[in-house]
Amino acid sequence: MSKTAKAGAPDTESSIPFEEALQKLESIVESMESGELTLEQLLGRFEEGARLSKTCQMQLEAAEIRVQQLEKSLSGDLNVRPLESSTEDVGS
Repeated sequence: MSKTAKAGAPDTESSIPFEEALQKLESIVESMESGELTLEQLLGRFEEGARLSKTCQMQLEAAEIRVQQLEKSLSGDLNVRPLESSTEDVGS
C-alpha cells in the first residue's frame, strides 16, 4: 500500500475505483488510530490518505455532475445532456 502511495502520482490513484480508494482510506485511518506507528509512518499514511481523500472527492463530484446531466424527458426516457463548462474542473 505505501509503495503505491509513494511511487504513485495522483493520476495513478485517481484511476482506482471509488470503493477501493475508500476502503484504503478507511484502512489508513484505522492504522493511524492504532497508536502503533512511528511519527514518520504516520506522516506517510497522512499524505496517502490526503491523496485518496482528494481522489474520492473528485470522483464524487464527477458522479454528481453525471447525475445532474440525466434528465427525464416527457416520454419517460432518460437523456444525457452534454457537459457544459465544468469539464475542466472535474476531468483533471
